[in-house]
Amino acid sequence: MNQPCLPPDDLPSHQTRRVSEILFRQLEEATKKSFFLACDKMTRILLSSCHWYFQINSGILTLIMICHDMESYRQIMKTVPHFADQLKQFTNIAKITVSSPIDKGIPWVLRIDNILPDGDIPSS
Repeated sequence: MNQPCLPPDDLPSHQTRRVSEILFRQLEEATKKSFFLACDKMTRILLSSCHWYFQINSGILTLIMICHDMESYRQIMKTVPHFADQLKQFTNIAKITVSSPIDKGIPWVLRIDNILPDGDIPSS
C-alpha cells in the first residue's frame, strides 16, 4: 500500500540501492573501528562486556549496545555521558541504544544532545 511518490523511471535501480546498502555497512564498520580506537582503556573494557555496533538510519548514527548481564548493563548506563562525548567526535546527531539482558526491560534510546554531563546526573 506504500506507493512511491515518483514514477518508476525516477526511482533508483535495484543495483543502486544494493550498492548504497553495502556502502552504509562499510561506513558503519569503519565508524566502529575508529570509535573503539578513540576510546580509553576502561571504555574499551566496557564495550567488550557487551555486544555493540553502529547503525545508520535516515542519516542518524546510532550506537547500539546489548548487555549480557545486569552488572554490565549498570556499568554501561553509568557511562552513557562518556559514550555521548565520544560520539560527538564523529557526528552532531546521534543516538545511543542500551538493551538490558533478554526479558529484563525495554531498551533505552537516548539522543546524545539530550544527555546530561557526568556531574549533572542525579544520584539515586
